[in-house]
Amino acid sequence: MRAAHFDLRSRITYALCVYSTLEMKTVQSSPTYTGTQVNYYFVCKRKLWLFSHDIEMEQESDLVRLGKFIHQTSYERERKEIELDHIKLDWLDLKSGLIHEVKKGDAVEEAHRWQVLYYIYYLKRRGVEGIKGEIDYPKLKKRVEVILTPELEEKLEAVLGDIERVVSLPQPPPVEVKFSLCRKCSYLELCYS
Repeated sequence: MRAAHFDLRSRITYALCVYSTLEMKTVQSSPTYTGTQVNYYFVCKRKLWLFSHDIEMEQESDLVRLGKFIHQTSYERERKEIELDHIKLDWLDLKSGLIHEVKKGDAVEEAHRWQVLYYIYYLKRRGVEGIKGEIDYPKLKKRVEVILTPELEEKLEAVLGDIERVVSLPQPPPVEVKFSLCRKCSYLELCYS
């Protein structure tokens, strides 16, 4: 059993250290997006478009600041933030091959789930197999396991294609009326003024 952990740890470490030397054309067939973009796709296509066109309102949001505070103060011993290209993993447990994503609340849990699925997919496309994910909600004392199945991988590839479609629109999509989410969104004034 210990050898299996060592193999997984070695593969992850190797892939993270030398992934930039890989021929990206052979490893990746779809454009690279951030986890935030994948998340926003499931929350609001307009928010995705605005964010993707460098219209960022998050720095003005108290809720975003609170989320960043929770992110920074939760699991301090586990803090091993890793940036790869356009993605940022909150932390990766090399012993268990587990990606952790820390979130403030679970109102958009499905979006969080797809964000973590994208991280697993991203690593898999770079030769790292055997990775699972976990969404941590410290305020709720809740954890959600995330596993990329072949069916979810196929759906994710379709999602990535649709993200490309949304991002390449000449104008932002119309407002999707989701009042419970909109009133907490940092883009609220931009959409409803």
